[in-house]
Amino acid sequence: MVRWLVIAGVAAIAFTIYALVDVAMTQAPRIRAFPKAVWIALIVILPVIGPVLWLLIGKSKPSRSKPTNTRRAPDDDPSFLGTIDGESSDERIKRLEEELRALDEEDDPSDEKDDDQDPKPPVS
Repeated sequence: MVRWLVIAGVAAIAFTIYALVDVAMTQAPRIRAFPKAVWIALIVILPVIGPVLWLLIGKSKPSRSKPTNTRRAPDDDPSFLGTIDGESSDERIKRLEEELRALDEEDDPSDEKDDDQDPKPPVS
């Protein structure tokens, strides 16, 4: 019997703490009937009845309407897609290959000294 009373007491304390945290974290526009301070006092003074009243009466349910400002992935956002360059990947690859070819042609191998050869020994 004592065991059940201890379990019920712990459950009542946990429920009260949950309700207190819930009141503290709830934004003011969602609180009904009384101000936040009154709800906190009710929960503390009436340990089991206060949290039940809070959950049934004090807190309004969130609206089910769809939020107006929803974020979209970049590939779904028309304004983002409009800013992307119209160049296809094949065109870009060809352009980059031409740039690399032009850079390779600028580096003339006849101007460079071959570092792999052994230096000539000094003539005495």
